Amino acid sequence: MSKLRQIAFYGKGGIGKSTTSQNTLAALSDLGQRILIVGCDPKADSTRLILHAKAQDTILSLAAAAGSVEDLELEDVMKVGYKNIKCVESGGPEPGVGCAGRGVITSINFLEEEGAYEDIDYVSYDVLGDVVCGGFAMPIRENKAQEIYIVMSGEMMAMYAANNISKGILKYANSGGVRLGGLVCNERQTDKELELAEAMSAKLGTKLIHFVPRDNIVQHAELRRMTVMEYAPDSKQAQEYRDLANKIHNNSGNGIIPTPITMDELEDMLMEHGIMKQVDETQVGKSATELAAASAA
Repeated sequence: MSKLRQIAFYGKGGIGKSTTSQNTLAALSDLGQRILIVGCDPKADSTRLILHAKAQDTILSLAAAAGSVEDLELEDVMKVGYKNIKCVESGGPEPGVGCAGRGVITSINFLEEEGAYEDIDYVSYDVLGDVVCGGFAMPIRENKAQEIYIVMSGEMMAMYAANNISKGILKYANSGGVRLGGLVCNERQTDKELELAEAMSAKLGTKLIHFVPRDNIVQHAELRRMTVMEYAPDSKQAQEYRDLANKIHNNSGNGIIPTPITMDELEDMLMEHGIMKQVDETQVGKSATELAAASAA
């Protein structure tokens, strides 16, 4: 029996993390792997393309309706979609009320107790944004997810988030087995994007697992609530996700403890690639009128 691999996709909000993860997991299922997706985003959109659904009922919402999580059965919270991929969404509280990370903790504990991880090859956690709160860091902190894949782009804030997530991995790497599996660049067609993704990977001491090119077929599939793997399996983009899935599948045991960088080092890297210009400290804090007067003098 193969060893269960617990992986997690992290990344800045809006970077295409859930789309990338669902297409990659669909490609992994085509390889014959048995998959369980645990959505850890309060939006509950980590499984919609697999299930062809707007949003799956979440463990937290079902628990609230039933009275408590102890009143739920596994079949109440788990749905099965494309290629028999099992799907669960942890959910979260109403916006502005409570801790969204609480749903992650509640869900993982419930799933473990109910035997959801039996007869599964991969458990994949799709985790919101940055590692800034303990709830969303829970798959890392509690040694649930052993391989972290960070979805990023060549945009500065996406790289900033990747660096911050790496800090979270570093914090818990020595107390548990969590490792950074690598970066996945979801192309946004910014300047020198591939170069920057490779440079960022090198700075963190990891590798760029795959560069996913931008293609409108992804949007066409999403509008039909489908992965590209199902919507257009013979497309070039579907092959990109197959390549990414194969790379992750062959990456077992190759994770590293990352070496995060400072904000100054990140800015230096952007300047090295001509993306940013050196800030003239004499101009900081001066209005346009003051700058115009100084230049006219």
